[in-house]
Amino acid sequence: MDKKILSTAGFFGMTAIILGAFGAHALKNVLSIEQLATFETGVKYQMYHALFLLFLGLNSHLNDKIKKTILVLTILGVILFSGSIYLLATDSLNTFNFKIIGFVTPIGGLLLILAWSVLMMHFLKKKS
Repeated sequence: MDKKILSTAGFFGMTAIILGAFGAHALKNVLSIEQLATFETGVKYQMYHALFLLFLGLNSHLNDKIKKTILVLTILGVILFSGSIYLLATDSLNTFNFKIIGFVTPIGGLLLILAWSVLMMHFLKKKS
């Protein structure tokens, strides 16, 4: 389980850096300041959760069932939250109207909140 979590953390971290560089260099001439800021928000949250998964994979105080639950919630959350933000921020660059998928952004955010909540609840229940 830890190998899968750490691999996912590495993938999310790597792609966050790639997307951040892409936004800072390739998109700066074609997107507005607001669109770039929105894109950057997606990158930041993806990186935050790459680091979160790194912590999860290296933590020996959590059992595999808890880790799997947090991993699934985080993967789905990042895909829906950051992924939809990337598409919405770059909506002006294509002919498909990605605004119709805007409702998935808060769903992704909720999944990320749930992932952190599962972690918090586990530690609150844990006996000292």
